[in-house]
Amino acid sequence: MTRICFNGEFRVIGIRMSKRLSFYGLVGLASICIFFLAFNQRYSSYLEHRLQPMISVSKNSEDVEIRPRTTKIQESVTVSQAYFTGSTENGTIIEIQEVVDQQRRAIRREMENYEYPNGRYKINVSKLEDLVMEMGGKPIRSVILTSWRSGSTFLGDVVNAHPANFYHYEPLLDYGIVQIREPPLADESLTRIVSLLNCEYKELDRYLNYGKTHPWVFNHNTHLWKQCQAHKRICWDPRFVNKFCRLFPFQSMKLVRLRLRAAKQLLADEELGVRLVLLVRDPRGILQSRKHREWCPAKPDCSDPALVCADMVSDFSAAVEFSKKYPHTFRVVRYEDLSVDPYKHVKELYDFYGLNFHANVKRFLDTHTKNDVGGVSSTFRNSKAAPFHWRADLDFEEVREIQEVCATAMQLWGYVMAFNSTHQKDFDPITNYQLRL
Repeated sequence: MTRICFNGEFRVIGIRMSKRLSFYGLVGLASICIFFLAFNQRYSSYLEHRLQPMISVSKNSEDVEIRPRTTKIQESVTVSQAYFTGSTENGTIIEIQEVVDQQRRAIRREMENYEYPNGRYKINVSKLEDLVMEMGGKPIRSVILTSWRSGSTFLGDVVNAHPANFYHYEPLLDYGIVQIREPPLADESLTRIVSLLNCEYKELDRYLNYGKTHPWVFNHNTHLWKQCQAHKRICWDPRFVNKFCRLFPFQSMKLVRLRLRAAKQLLADEELGVRLVLLVRDPRGILQSRKHREWCPAKPDCSDPALVCADMVSDFSAAVEFSKKYPHTFRVVRYEDLSVDPYKHVKELYDFYGLNFHANVKRFLDTHTKNDVGGVSSTFRNSKAAPFHWRADLDFEEVREIQEVCATAMQLWGYVMAFNSTHQKDFDPITNYQLRL
């Protein structure tokens, strides 16, 4: 009996303890709920305050600008964006430096055993460092000036066949089909030309942006274009081209939109050290070749024989002056003479520029002067026949019209008149000329 009562008492105690635990559990749960409700209300007030628009009033108190405040979430996104932007920028700088370092090594290999002028051609250069801008040297700068379809693509590639050459191909392409004869275009274009020859691309946004959609601005520059194909992201970045250009001991440029008298500044600037060749061609050959180009017929500077030959007369007058004033840095080459005997005239041209008639150049002539291969812009030509296609491709009436307005230019530059269609087919259209007025 006593045992039974004892067990019953334990049951009563257990029930009482269970009720107490339930009570305390409910109290604890209620406390947690109250805490979370209070926290939620406070946090909502905090967010409402943080997200509240900030109103700023201008000094005249009439213009009001409402600008949302930046939340911590937005701040964290901005930081992330800045991080990724910074990482991309750092990656670009690293890529530029890697390509530049790689090209510097390639140039050193290319210039091994090169025969430097060592005082010949009035050029006192005996080692690579004398010619490299990033090392304080001055490159040899070779310029070709002519007009469209006068053989400049071929001659430009002849000069570009030289080792370690940086080729500025038609730097005035974005000016369109015009001839630049006087200010203000002459001054503007010369500023660009000098900047390019000094490897200063920072102010050449128009030139670089044009190149992004017109790749031939760079694709004739064999060393540069090779890197552009492998590193498209940095190709048109002025920071890259600045550094890359300054590695090269030789620079060449061809100009087909600037007339000779307007280019006087290039010869007058002794520090720049430009050596300039005027490339001349028979106007009948020029105009016959331009007929095949769709961009030419509607443009007077390209298709009008009177304008073409007026420029040739002006160029002759300037050539007479320059040959006297700059005898060591200015020369004239006729396309017909170059084509009939390319090895002789290229060797003379290289001597004038102060360049070594390298095996690469001879190889180029061996492969580009024997047979016609490719279209109208190809430089693979039977060079002896290329300048004289006009005799068969133009009828005599076309020739007569050109000759009527070009008589003075033809006489000055040593081009012989065709008398009739029979004479036109088989006569020699070139004779000697002298730079004398």
